[in-house]
Amino acid sequence: MTLDELEATVRARLQRPLPGAAAQWRFAPTPALKGWSPDLVPETARRAAALILLYPGADGPSLPLTERRSDLPHHPGQISLPSGAIDPGESAEAAALREAEEEIGIDPARVRVIGPLSSLWVVVSNFVVEPFVAVHDGKPEFRPEPREVETVIEAPVRTILDPATLQWSRQSRLGIVVDYPHFDVGGHLVWGATAMMLGEFAALFDSDHSPPLRTFGGNE
Repeated sequence: MTLDELEATVRARLQRPLPGAAAQWRFAPTPALKGWSPDLVPETARRAAALILLYPGADGPSLPLTERRSDLPHHPGQISLPSGAIDPGESAEAAALREAEEEIGIDPARVRVIGPLSSLWVVVSNFVVEPFVAVHDGKPEFRPEPREVETVIEAPVRTILDPATLQWSRQSRLGIVVDYPHFDVGGHLVWGATAMMLGEFAALFDSDHSPPLRTFGGNE
């Protein structure tokens, strides 16, 4: 699929109801924290925005992910979309573009925003994130912000849409063993909120897109 074909497909699909929380839940860690649901919007939550930026990459249409510095106070070392808090008086779309410029040097004037995906409550940081899908016609000249971004990872869209890249891992969280689905993007594990946003993006193309059945379970 070319970038033009991808853009046309996404534009048409965004005219219909979004996959929403049903798709986000498939990519959420389990067991989920008590009282959490991806579609909740608590009054105490802060607002943030993220950008899924489609561009012509070496392996077909791609999108940039960032590997966060390991010494950051929030989500250190994790793989993320360009994202950040919405400033007072700023629209979510403007914030998504600003954060992409600040984090990886994307010129907002060269970006076409196609439309939003569903918001996502990230309970650990108490942000409700509003993701946007956008297009950059040429391959961007990425300039990572060294205080925040360790490196930029170029993720081919076909990798995100390929069920074979979906796997399960587990870790301990607050003393509880948690199983979490993730995308394997060139050896980088993409999980948590980023996986849930990309999971909804993938569901635009295949409504049943989901991780495989777990081969382990419970708190074993």
